[in-house]
Amino acid sequence: MEPAAAVLSRMNTQLAGLPALLESVPRSAFDRRIAGKWSVTENIAHLGRYHEVFIERVHRLLSEEAPEFDAYSAEGDPEWAEWQGRSFEELMQRLHAARDALVGVLKDLTSDQWARTARHARYGVLSLRGFVELFLVHEGHHLYVITRRGRGLE
Repeated sequence: MEPAAAVLSRMNTQLAGLPALLESVPRSAFDRRIAGKWSVTENIAHLGRYHEVFIERVHRLLSEEAPEFDAYSAEGDPEWAEWQGRSFEELMQRLHAARDALVGVLKDLTSDQWARTARHARYGVLSLRGFVELFLVHEGHHLYVITRRGRGLE
């Protein structure tokens, strides 16, 4: 499988596991923070908002020569409070819509576009493929955290 196809395959399927990760978790547990850490709902808000940020970064990477990106921090994001205040159900709708938009941007890119590079403040120079791989790993981490938080674990 071509590298871009492998990334897109995971992009198309990774979120599909979320219902299984939350099965048997009562809805009332979704908004509970544990030891001051983000709740299930807040983790979903972060994933949804970061999709928007990431789409903007992809557009910059495709249109600018070697752009530079700061590390994203929800607490430093002026739109975070609005995302944080939404319900789990609304956030899931927005997350899936943002995922569809992101896949729409990525699905028809050429090999040359996948190879374009940018510099990340923490991770250094990465190709677009590297950024998408990092995006998926970051998302996977939050899916793990969501699983733990839903079950009352830190």
